[in-house]
Amino acid sequence: MDSRIWESVDHVVAWLDEESPLPPQEERLARILKLSEEVGEVSAAVIGATGQNPRKGVTHTWEDVQHELCDVVFSALVALRTLTPDAARVFAERLAYVEHRSAANRRPGEERH
Repeated sequence: MDSRIWESVDHVVAWLDEESPLPPQEERLARILKLSEEVGEVSAAVIGATGQNPRKGVTHTWEDVQHELCDVVFSALVALRTLTPDAARVFAERLAYVEHRSAANRRPGEERH
């Protein structure tokens, strides 16, 4: 993963730490709960992009959905970094595990896309 991403995550975590009125344990929980809020915003954007609320109609674009998904990813990285200073290593190890697991489930001769 691009080191600039982790630099940005570290910057945001430091800023949040400085500004938080909560004790560290509560702040940690709040950052994890932030993920639920962001996932809800993805759902709202999908509903808005597909016009599934007849009262509101189409209120979002698929680009809005993409932005909300990025917010989920970034919030998850901030939460992970809040839990461990080794967030980049933990993420890289988990990525390798998922890559291996998904490769192991592919049938022989199946192309990777």
